[in-house]
Amino acid sequence: MRPRLLLKIHAFPLTGAEGFEKIMKLSHLVLALFISVSFSLCAAERAPQLQNGKSLFDGSSLSGWEGDSKIWRVENGMITGGSLKEMVKQNEFLASTRDYTNFVIRLKIKLTGTEGFINSGFQIRSQRVPNSSEMSGYQCDFGEPNWYGAVYDESRRNKVLSPSDMATLGPAIKRQDWNEYVIRANGPRITTWINGVQGTDYTEPDSKIPQFGKLGIQVHGGGKALVEVKDIMIQELPPAK
Repeated sequence: MRPRLLLKIHAFPLTGAEGFEKIMKLSHLVLALFISVSFSLCAAERAPQLQNGKSLFDGSSLSGWEGDSKIWRVENGMITGGSLKEMVKQNEFLASTRDYTNFVIRLKIKLTGTEGFINSGFQIRSQRVPNSSEMSGYQCDFGEPNWYGAVYDESRRNKVLSPSDMATLGPAIKRQDWNEYVIRANGPRITTWINGVQGTDYTEPDSKIPQFGKLGIQVHGGGKALVEVKDIMIQELPPAK
């Protein structure tokens, strides 16, 4: 059932200056309610469904991806990175071997950890940093306490570009378990969803920032952390207008 907005208005005489003032106040109230409802509808945008999606992981090998084989492997049909027994010393990334521009990606991710900073994320429109384990570019973040669904600029501006609304998103997160992550990058706009709940909606204001690049999976340094990813599907979108 759709929610209904009920507005009760008492009759009053609409004469003279007093009546005009009441009309103006009522007009402002209706306008404010309209803006509030419109904003709520936009903020509650649903995660897009993939049309003719293509798999980016064959379930048995890292074909189409590259990374340190001491960190990244395939276990039980899942891309697996990091360790629950040994500290991950530095940020490590498994990167796609080709670039992507506009797309919708849907994947399942599970992050577990026992000690230290337990964090992961999915890189988009990124590139390898020469002579480093790092990637530079947008990261759709994933981890405690409030990184889930946020857009962070990894090894470039090194800051959160758009935080997520954890008051809304937090209850939907399945900690230490599987979560469905959806990312849409279309032109300068990047939107994230986790388990069907919108994380953030970011529009890049700087036209000099590249809107293409590689994809990547991160396991963050400084913790005994294990990230597992499966069912990675992509739908490439036409050039943004």
